[in-house]
Amino acid sequence: MNAAIDLGNTFAKIGWFKGSTLIRAQYKIPFDALTNILVEQLPEKAILSSTSHDTGIYALALQQKGVNALQLAPDTPLPIQKEYDTPQTLGADRLAAAVGANGLFPNENCLVIDMGTCITYDWVSAEAIFRGGIISPGFRMRFQAMHAFTKRLPLIEMEEASYFMSLPFVGKSTRTAMQSGVFNGLLAEIEGVIARYRHEYGQCRVLLCGGDAPYFESLLKNRIFAAPNLVLMGLNRILQHNVN
Repeated sequence: MNAAIDLGNTFAKIGWFKGSTLIRAQYKIPFDALTNILVEQLPEKAILSSTSHDTGIYALALQQKGVNALQLAPDTPLPIQKEYDTPQTLGADRLAAAVGANGLFPNENCLVIDMGTCITYDWVSAEAIFRGGIISPGFRMRFQAMHAFTKRLPLIEMEEASYFMSLPFVGKSTRTAMQSGVFNGLLAEIEGVIARYRHEYGQCRVLLCGGDAPYFESLLKNRIFAAPNLVLMGLNRILQHNVN
């Protein structure tokens, strides 16, 4: 099998693929355990990607075992085109998710919403061109910002998705007011951005991925396609494109 490895801000994840089919995925892998996992389950080929960590040491460990290990870089050939003014600063996760979306829905406009540390809203045209997007503060970042930039607002920890679903719209305490503000404000943002994209660029598929996506899937389920492994799927497609 081939391995698609995505190093996030805190953990790594691996998608194990046979051709274009995702066989299984491993999540929340500590970085210090990643090399051992890869060496013990040696892939045929691998691709590594990260927006914040050096993938070189992991690629080297695989190459020493005879694995063809590709590191995703700004100049890596892709199965889509990029129309972006600063390609050197374009996040690898945004690019991989766009490639994954285009692979799932070729010849269709796609809006990819990736809910990670930051939230990105990226447009991939039906002509397979990455047109750019929007970057917004993430779920946790909004709670952290209110605490960091005010003297009296507490730091609110995340709750389970079911908690936010049952949260009253009007908070009766500082805590619940902050929770409602972040959750409902973010929901309104997502719905507003989807509507604006469709108004500006026409109909599209909306794909939702990222660690915080489960908080909003059920509220948007009639209008979005949940794709939790979209980045891994895109990485595998980039790997196949370069191998072929």
